[in-house]
Amino acid sequence: MASVRSTFRSTGVAIRLTLLSTVVLGVAYPLAVWGVGQAAFHDQANGSMVTDSSGKVVGSSLIGQSFDGKDADRWFQSRPSAAGEKGYDANASSGSNLGPSNPDLTKAVEERRAALAKADGVSAADVPADAVTASGSGLDPDISPEYALQQVSRVASARGLSADAVRKLVDDHTESRQLGFLGEPVVNVLELNLALAATR
Repeated sequence: MASVRSTFRSTGVAIRLTLLSTVVLGVAYPLAVWGVGQAAFHDQANGSMVTDSSGKVVGSSLIGQSFDGKDADRWFQSRPSAAGEKGYDANASSGSNLGPSNPDLTKAVEERRAALAKADGVSAADVPADAVTASGSGLDPDISPEYALQQVSRVASARGLSADAVRKLVDDHTESRQLGFLGEPVVNVLELNLALAATR
C-alpha cells in the first residue's frame, strides 16, 4: 500500500512539475522575450524591414535582393546569390557548395568577372572578389566599398548624375567595422539604392 501511495505521490509531483515547466518555459519565457524584443529592439525583432519614401516595405536590410531587369544599369548590384534557382530566395538559403577548384565555379566566376568589367568599364583584374562570388548564405545584403565604388560611373551615367554625387552616396552608406575592429567595412545595397532613388 505504501508503494502505491508513493507511486501516486511521485506521479503527482511529476505532473505538477511538467505543468509548471510548461507555463514558465512554454508561455511566460517566450512572452517575456517577445515583449523585450518589441519594446527595446522593435525593428530588429520584426525583420529589420526597410520602407521607401512612400512608406511601402521594399525589403529587409538583412536580406539581399536582385536589382536586375531592363533598368539594371541605374542601380547598384548585389553580390551573386546561390540561394534558390533565381537567387536571393530566403527559403533556400545556401552557398553553391562548390570548392575553389571546381571547374563550374571557376567558369562562372570568370564569366561574371568579364561581364562586370565590361559593364562597369574597369579592368577584369580590378573586379573585387565579392562581385563574382556568392556568400555562404546566398542572402548577404552588403557589398564591399570597393565593389560599390566600381559601379559609380555606370550608375551615374545611367541616371545622368555626376560621379561625385553618386560617390558621396556610397561614402555616406559605408558602414565601418563593428566596434572599430570586427569585420570589414560594408555597404548595404538596398539602403544605398533607396538613397539613390531619392536623389533628384
